[in-house]
Amino acid sequence: MKTLVICSGGLDSVSLAHITAEVHHLTRLVSFDYGQRHRKEVDFARAAAERLGVPFHLIDMRGIGAALSGSALTDDIDVPDGHYAEDTMKITVVPNRNAIMLSIGFGIAAAQGDEAVATAVHGGDHFIYPDCRPGFTRAFDAMQQAALDGYADVRLHTPFVEHSKAEIVRQGAQHGTPFAETWSCYKGGAVHCGRCGTCVERREAFHLAEVTDPTAYADPDYWTTALAAREEG
Repeated sequence: MKTLVICSGGLDSVSLAHITAEVHHLTRLVSFDYGQRHRKEVDFARAAAERLGVPFHLIDMRGIGAALSGSALTDDIDVPDGHYAEDTMKITVVPNRNAIMLSIGFGIAAAQGDEAVATAVHGGDHFIYPDCRPGFTRAFDAMQQAALDGYADVRLHTPFVEHSKAEIVRQGAQHGTPFAETWSCYKGGAVHCGRCGTCVERREAFHLAEVTDPTAYADPDYWTTALAAREEG
């Protein structure tokens, strides 16, 4: 299956790229600049494409991103600390982001003769992001079949949509994903902060997967505090 992977440079999408390269036929990685508060993750996506020997497409969505205001990922709003599933993390929602990115991905795939567009949405995203849930991915796939009817046959591939991030770590490790060459932190500092929702989720996933976490965190122990606070709440 000739597969395009939407790759942010994060642990999930880079793992998906490495898995796809071994299990299917990875054709290209597509990443997006939507005006996010830092572009550090894009460098990791580009490096993954170079490592895997496939083309890298960086799509400039800054004009669109400027209109998708109100998110801590695009505006001058503090990124909250704490567990990913907490209500405070809803401030990191960028409305319709995945739908927009996937639409572009499907257009590229159809133009280039690819058979699938893969995205690394997973079960841990369901709490906060509506465009990461199974209902959305099924509906989006059906919509694209209508949009490309008679022109191209491209399917949406979401192998992690019912899995936890810990399962992604397990599978990524099995397929040789260099986890140190991925970026999750929303704050974009010199190292992962260890306190934002994505850092806490990342640290917890390695723990649950029983895989050594090679990530350097500014606050490597905060994740246990965040988990305890969530359980108490």
